[in-house]
Amino acid sequence: MRHGGAFSARPALKACVAAFALLAASWPNAAHADWRDDIGTFRIGIVAEPGAGNTVPGLALLTDAYTKALGMKVEFVVARDYAALIEAQASGRIEYAVYSATAYATAAQRCGCVEPLVAPVDEDGAIGIRSVLVTRDGKVPDLAAMATHRIAIAPSDSIGGSLLPLAGLKADGVELSEDAPYLVRAASAAAAETMLIDGQADALFGWVEAMADGQPATPDGQSAVPDGQLADPGGTVARLEAAGLSKSELQVVWTSGLLRYGPHAVRSDLDPEAKRRLAVFLTNLKSMTPDVYDLLEAAHSGGFAVASSKDYAMAAAIVQFVSGKNGQQ
Repeated sequence: MRHGGAFSARPALKACVAAFALLAASWPNAAHADWRDDIGTFRIGIVAEPGAGNTVPGLALLTDAYTKALGMKVEFVVARDYAALIEAQASGRIEYAVYSATAYATAAQRCGCVEPLVAPVDEDGAIGIRSVLVTRDGKVPDLAAMATHRIAIAPSDSIGGSLLPLAGLKADGVELSEDAPYLVRAASAAAAETMLIDGQADALFGWVEAMADGQPATPDGQSAVPDGQLADPGGTVARLEAAGLSKSELQVVWTSGLLRYGPHAVRSDLDPEAKRRLAVFLTNLKSMTPDVYDLLEAAHSGGFAVASSKDYAMAAAIVQFVSGKNGQQ
């Protein structure tokens, strides 16, 4: 009876194995389709240019490009400001957002559910900025000497000329009060430069472009910019030289960490295949379809490079600095 029972089970076992093999063969295709089915419509959030209302130039071309890249329906959502964009991504109403550096850092602080995919690069290879303390003729030899000199600083809402240096110094362990008597608030970044040129200040907080390390960006999730280097073109030093000061007159006393240009970020729970497709699409966009790239990124014309969350440590420091300052008011 036992022998007969075991023998009679073989056809059922074979049928079960065959069904299992057929099911296993279909798994890759099913998984391939699942993330698209789960999302339904892939929504991209963007903040419109001031005065543009809810319109985005070239929206049809952009939608078509993303649709082909992902192989699914895509819809652009225009937010009134970054606060609304952050809330939309944090709540899951959009999967993808185009941020400024500090807006991304705010979103990451808000929910911990976003991650950068790529960030733009300038034509000259710059990937962001660094704050610098620039002195003339060695009048301010180091940070400790600031207290006995006049230091020009841009208005309090200036990212590169005020928030970045103050947050950067704090990140380096140097506490600098905004109302320190030796800090002289200029009406603008240009006015701060004039103060140094005219001798009304012995140093100023400005900014310089930061370059990538020269390694090519790859769509594998690795950062293309582990350590930035100062770039000669662009920034306060170049502007001072253009105004007539010689390079030998100017010394950079201190340099902050990198504030990278704002990223295109996705929700962290987005399917890895969708992230991969987007990274490949975006890092090749400048070379493959420059007209579409120009619609998507007007300020930085060098293309997109892969970014990671660690590239925005300085942006996070600025957000924390502002939060702490507001909390004291």
